[in-house]
Amino acid sequence: MTRQWAAQAINEINADYQRSADTHLIRLTLPAFPGIYLYLKDESTHPTGSLKHRLARSLFLYGLCNGWIREGMPIIEASSGSTAVSEAYFARLLGLPFIAVMPGYTARRKIEQITFYGGRCHFVDSPCEIYAAAEELARELNGHYMDQFTFAERATDWRGNNNIADSIFRQMESEPFPVPEYIVMSAGTGGTSATIGRYLRCKGYPTRLAVVDPDNSVFLDYWQQRCPSLSSATGSRIEGIGRPRVEPSFIPDAIDEMMRVPDAASIAAMQWLESQLGRRPGASTGTNMWGVLQLAARMRDEGRQGAIVTLLCDSGDRYLETYYNPQWVAEHIGDPRPWRAQIEQMMK
Repeated sequence: MTRQWAAQAINEINADYQRSADTHLIRLTLPAFPGIYLYLKDESTHPTGSLKHRLARSLFLYGLCNGWIREGMPIIEASSGSTAVSEAYFARLLGLPFIAVMPGYTARRKIEQITFYGGRCHFVDSPCEIYAAAEELARELNGHYMDQFTFAERATDWRGNNNIADSIFRQMESEPFPVPEYIVMSAGTGGTSATIGRYLRCKGYPTRLAVVDPDNSVFLDYWQQRCPSLSSATGSRIEGIGRPRVEPSFIPDAIDEMMRVPDAASIAAMQWLESQLGRRPGASTGTNMWGVLQLAARMRDEGRQGAIVTLLCDSGDRYLETYYNPQWVAEHIGDPRPWRAQIEQMMK
């Protein structure tokens, strides 16, 4: 019965995938960057509203195929929100209980979405506590701890099979520069950057992978120093990206370049991007966009043309009480206006 249930569960996930279209690739053509085309892969259009929908699907399939997930088994995940929302969706699809272990300051909209999909939330005081709390809950409930931070880089087939990198290159085929100069993204688990970096090498593309890292994250320091014991006393203030410890899924050698993005610069780029799109992106997309603009300016200064692709990770509607609340931003992030002024100067 265990194999039969697993086969039915895998078929249910595959059927759900077939009901979903690919996400859109949005092109920004900015007069300030002649001959340089900027693209956003809009992951907010997934059924659960973020890039993490892909990861959750892969993690469930990985757990099922390994025999780790069984009928009726509680699923536990350590998450700052978006992965938990997507995993709650798939747990409901398979009729499994789901518990998300997350910091108490997680955006209320994400908590509401987890509850909507039938999951429940277990809160801890610090992002550094989510790992141990999730492991303990899994032991107590005889459940399965998904552990996205370990398995994200291996649950997705990086060679192709319609992963996000494969999708980007297929959608770019008719563009003025089909092979981008850069793909820019931020890292949460590190799984997506590993998938993209491996794919680029596997297919022989010259595209460089640039990973942007927010304040209070150790990923950039690890990329530079290769010290696995690095840690930060405080977690990232940009939800979903940056980590206070080196995660097993973060593969530094798959990355060509990294840059630090101040949190206030992420908010400034998020606000600027809203004015370009006519809708609200999340703060991690702001982090991505800041990196894109720095690289576009570099290419312009060097007289180069080409394309840069990044990810629109999720919708800003999840963050109305935080990143789109000026008082909250002033208290927790700082003043984005000097960074916004830098962006406006780039556009001249």
